[in-house]
Amino acid sequence: MKASLLSSLLLPAVASARFIEANEADRILPYIDALLDNVPPSSTEKFLVELSPGDTRYVTEDEKWELRRAGQRFMDITEHRDLGALRTSSSRPTPIFPKKVKLQSEIKPLLANLSKTEIQAHLEKFTSFHTRYYKSDYGRQSSEWLLQTVQNTIKEAGADEFGVKAEHFKHSWGQHSIVATIPGKSKSTVVIGAHQDSINLWLPSILPAPGADDDGSGTVTILEAFRVLLSSDDVIKGNAPNTIEFHWYSAEEGGLLGSQAIFSEYEKQGRDVKAMLQQDMTGFVQKTIDSGKPESVGVITDYVDAGLTAFIKKVIEEYCDIPWVETKCGYACSDHASASKAGYPSAFVIESTFGDSDDHIHGTEDLIKYLSFDHMLQHAKMTLGLVYELGFTDFKALESSEIGEL
Repeated sequence: MKASLLSSLLLPAVASARFIEANEADRILPYIDALLDNVPPSSTEKFLVELSPGDTRYVTEDEKWELRRAGQRFMDITEHRDLGALRTSSSRPTPIFPKKVKLQSEIKPLLANLSKTEIQAHLEKFTSFHTRYYKSDYGRQSSEWLLQTVQNTIKEAGADEFGVKAEHFKHSWGQHSIVATIPGKSKSTVVIGAHQDSINLWLPSILPAPGADDDGSGTVTILEAFRVLLSSDDVIKGNAPNTIEFHWYSAEEGGLLGSQAIFSEYEKQGRDVKAMLQQDMTGFVQKTIDSGKPESVGVITDYVDAGLTAFIKKVIEEYCDIPWVETKCGYACSDHASASKAGYPSAFVIESTFGDSDDHIHGTEDLIKYLSFDHMLQHAKMTLGLVYELGFTDFKALESSEIGEL
């Protein structure tokens, strides 16, 4: 057992730098002798993973991490093989989104209240856990801290008096997802998401995984947007046409497990999700700057809803101080894929082009010192602008007007 693990740690990185740092093995070798005695025995349990639509295979958990180290993303569909079944058996109208933004007078004053200080303080605490690996007790502790922080945010805004709430969406592995709900005039829902777990792909249950960028940055970015959104009386008093939810998913690194569980339940309940935006990695810009490119918001264009993505570009143009840039990330690259598979319009934004994104992730060096809080603030502006615009969109009227123009 020790020999095989040591061999795997000494293997050269076969992935792009985005997934494994070339010198990661050198950094962790001093830990090996002491740590390997504590490594749990390898399990022979098999999991069904989907590497692309229809491309599935059974793998062990160790083989899951081998796939990730090689840069291969996947959905672990073992428990949710029927996700999307209702979508394929029933027809849904093509999603329609506004042609332009229109709530500048309400949104721009809110943007001024977004705080880098709040973002930094939350991220410093969130990265202080040894790891946020979803099967670890640290992962459980970090999720409990995050839920308490979200609930405190609601209470401090006085929003709990109007039915705004945050709860754990419970999972069998211990680290629970979190769903914060701001009731609107209808059950139609706009979702903003990020994943709360982190991972060290060498020895997930043992080695540190601070996860500052992946996805601590996304977690605190949407938390700050949530905090400022609750300063709107119209929002907390339920005057928005749509319900608004903020999600912090568990076990994204294990194959989108938390988000699959949530959207599987939503699909079975017949929930009407109008839009879902995922924020995964919002703080790293150094490679972009070093390459002489303009600092930008990376807008994913593959495996996403084209209409929602086009509207997000308009939101960035109106409410951010930096431009957008198109990029691709492949199948199942973050939790928006679970929403898409369930039949809901989803989109994904990231800190840069995929090629210029953070190369410290999934190891011990995913640290705050490499990140830009100014850049996270731009993502918070985009998040706040989007959720307010869509939260106050009358989708029924929009759909009727589109039909009338046909």
